[in-house]
Amino acid sequence: MFFSAAVFAQIDTSIVFLGDIDSTIATDVRYATKNNFTGQILYPTDKVYIRKIVGESLKSAQSYLIKNYNLSIKVFDAYRPLSVQKKMWEIFPNPNYVADPSKGSRHNRGAAVDVTLIDSNGNEIDMGTEYDNFTEKAHSDYPNLPEKIKNDRKILRDTMIKFGFEPIESEWWHFDYNGWNKFSILDIEIN
Repeated sequence: MFFSAAVFAQIDTSIVFLGDIDSTIATDVRYATKNNFTGQILYPTDKVYIRKIVGESLKSAQSYLIKNYNLSIKVFDAYRPLSVQKKMWEIFPNPNYVADPSKGSRHNRGAAVDVTLIDSNGNEIDMGTEYDNFTEKAHSDYPNLPEKIKNDRKILRDTMIKFGFEPIESEWWHFDYNGWNKFSILDIEIN
């Protein structure tokens, strides 16, 4: 039986460990360390959790990148508990970069991913800024970058769009799964 993404979202009420869907996708969960914009450890684990349908689309994007570009995905963040969203908002209440927890975020729904590209040796590709850079230089269409960086951002963006994700303009690394608004906001502890 086939379900559309919107219908599946209504019946998919749990999150799953991304490694169970595709163990080849690299992770670097910055919120499990102090190496993030808050300077605090926000997650008790460095495991990535996600809605199953979103993880399966990410797996397809991974396969495509390996086959066509000899590149892979590295995930910085996916599902984020609402309680963590509240802590982020307390530290940096700027809706251009941090979702207002009173509305919930796409991450709180398990339907958003923060990703970058890595080469076949696991080295991050230079995307022009670090992850969680809250400047115009991190905007997807920032023009004053070397052509290679613009091209690598385009490869990431085009691939994610091809496999059902929507970019946001203020962060080159952030992608929302199509139909994200059909998923409920969750505050499930991760471990």
